[in-house]
Amino acid sequence: MRLALALAAQAVGTTEPNPRVGCVLVGANGQVLGSGHTQQAGGPHAEIMALRDARQRGMSTIGASAYVTLEPCSHHGRTGPCCDALLAAGITRVVASLPDPNPLVGGQGFERLRAAGVVVDIGPGAKESYELNIGFFGRMQRGTPWVRLKVAASLDGKTALDNGQSQWITSPQARADGHAWRARAGAILTGIGTVREDNPRLDVRLVPCTRQPPLVVIDSRLETPPGAQLFIEGRPVWLYAAVRDDTKAQALEHCGAQVRYLPGQAPGTSQKVDLAAVLRDLGQRGVNELHVEAGHKLNGSLLREGLVDELLVYLAPKLIGQGREMAAFGPLASLDEALALEWVSSVMVGPDLRLLARFTGRGRF
Repeated sequence: MRLALALAAQAVGTTEPNPRVGCVLVGANGQVLGSGHTQQAGGPHAEIMALRDARQRGMSTIGASAYVTLEPCSHHGRTGPCCDALLAAGITRVVASLPDPNPLVGGQGFERLRAAGVVVDIGPGAKESYELNIGFFGRMQRGTPWVRLKVAASLDGKTALDNGQSQWITSPQARADGHAWRARAGAILTGIGTVREDNPRLDVRLVPCTRQPPLVVIDSRLETPPGAQLFIEGRPVWLYAAVRDDTKAQALEHCGAQVRYLPGQAPGTSQKVDLAAVLRDLGQRGVNELHVEAGHKLNGSLLREGLVDELLVYLAPKLIGQGREMAAFGPLASLDEALALEWVSSVMVGPDLRLLARFTGRGRF
C-alpha cells in the first residue's frame, strides 16, 4: 500500500477533476506483478494502468491481489468500470484505502467485487489517501472545492509594505515550493486588486507541470486590463463579476476569458461578487482544490465568510513593521471571536518556515 500511495502522489497535478489513485498488483508469493496510477481525465484509471503493466511484463494476474488507494469504480464514466477489469483479470483480493465518496460509486464497487467472490479489505493507508484527495472528498461531499489560502509574510505577519511592494519577502526556495502547491490545485484564485497592483502571471513556472491550472479572478466591475499578463495561451481564465458591462466583457472574452456574473443577493451586496456562489460554481466545474493567492482585502472577505479551509503560510525571518496584513477583517469584540485553527505541519523551506494550519473541524479524517 505504501507503494500504491507513492504512485498516487505521482498523479498530483494531472488527474483533475478525478482523484489521485495508485494501484499495485501482487502475486501469491508477494511479487509485484504490475503497478500504475490514474492518468489525465478521460485516460486510464490506476487499476487499468497496473493491469497493462502486468501484461507488458508477461505476468499472470489470476489469483492476484490488488492494492488500490481508493475504491475501484463500478460505473461507466469517461472510462469503463475498473471492477469489471479486475474481475476479468482474475483478481481474487482487493485491499483499498477508502470508499469512493462519489455518489455514483459509494460502495457499489466493493459490493460488485464481493458479489463475484472477491475478498475485500478496507482501511490500510486511509489517512494518507484522504490527504492526497482532500479536495475530491470535499467536492463530492459538499459540492465546493477545498480552499487553501496561501500567504507569504514576514515574521511579524506583513505581506507587503504600505506602498504595496511585496517582491520578494520570502526566498526563491519558498517561491518554488509555492509553485508546487499551485501545480496540484484545480484552479488558482486571485482578486482584481492583485491584478492591478502586481500584474501577475499566477502560473506554474518554477516546478515541472503537465498543465496550467485555470485562473479565477474576482473582478466585480470587470476592471481586468485586456493586456494583463494573466492571459496565457492555453490556460482558461474565469472572471467572476457583479456589475454587468457587455463592452468590457466582450473585450476580455476576446482575450480568452470566460465571464460569469454572480452578484451578491443580500441587501447592499449587489455590487460585489457572491464568493460562496463562486465556490459552488467552481465545484460544478470540477475544481477539487482551490489555491488562493490574493490581497489582504479578498483574503479578509473569504475568511470572514468562513470559506477558507486551510492556510498555507510562508514566514520569512524578517521584520517589516508597518505594512499590509495577511487579511483585513474585524475588528473583533473579544478574543473569543478569533478564528480557531489547528496545526497540520511545519517545515523549513530554505531559510523560511512553511506552516499549514487547518480551520477547526475542517478536513478531519
